[in-house]
Amino acid sequence: MSGKSIKDISEETNNKLSFGLEGKIAVVTGSAAGLGREIAIAFARHGASLVLADLVPSDETANQIAKTGGRCITVTCDVSNEDAVENMRSKAIAEYKQVDVLINNAGIVQKSFTASEDTPMDDWDRVIRVNLRGTFLCCRQIGKEMVQRRQGSIVNIASTAGFVGIPRATAYCASKAGVVLLTKSLAVEWARYSIRVNAIAPHYLETELTAGVRTAEDVYKGIVKQIPLKRFALPKEVVGTVLLLASDASTYTTGSVIPVDGGFLAQ
Repeated sequence: MSGKSIKDISEETNNKLSFGLEGKIAVVTGSAAGLGREIAIAFARHGASLVLADLVPSDETANQIAKTGGRCITVTCDVSNEDAVENMRSKAIAEYKQVDVLINNAGIVQKSFTASEDTPMDDWDRVIRVNLRGTFLCCRQIGKEMVQRRQGSIVNIASTAGFVGIPRATAYCASKAGVVLLTKSLAVEWARYSIRVNAIAPHYLETELTAGVRTAEDVYKGIVKQIPLKRFALPKEVVGTVLLLASDASTYTTGSVIPVDGGFLAQ
């Protein structure tokens, strides 16, 4: 237990209730492109200072943040590598002294959507290593600092694929289902430290990862037909939910996985 009374919490909430991130330090993995880039830029516009982590950090993301007047550092990081994640954490602490928000956005899809019985094990291992192991490693290393300070917000990027089966995508589905339960488990375990752990579950986004799907007309039409809003989401349409979960506007929300999917999971 935090030892705070309901009155204390009420007064703090009245003072903190805000969708802004002024004074917050946020780590965003997979920030070089797509959803990660949009999250990082939006966070900077709402007052956060950023640690931009990716296999190949993006000057474009950093330049966009600079245009907002925001502050950021870039770190080369393979989230599936324990030493690389610890290096990311160390650089964040050296630069900013603390981390308030962690966004686990780094993720990959399968190289080939073959029949499951023919899925190469190196492809399976690669997806699980980045999507699930990588998310856990970042939660563990950044979480250590949050536990010491007894505060923090973590937002994991899951997927609708963590709730429904997709033929020929067993590795991706398994990895994102793991992220869903990892989110819930950490939320229950770390609640006593006032650390909130949530996730969002997007459906298909218009990013580099779905370029192949969108150019295959028949496949694209078949997917869109199953989405009540009848289109893929723009990354910017997902950012608002991430901002909500990262900010002090959601201080009583933890262990939640919010679909941002155009109504797909509502069917």
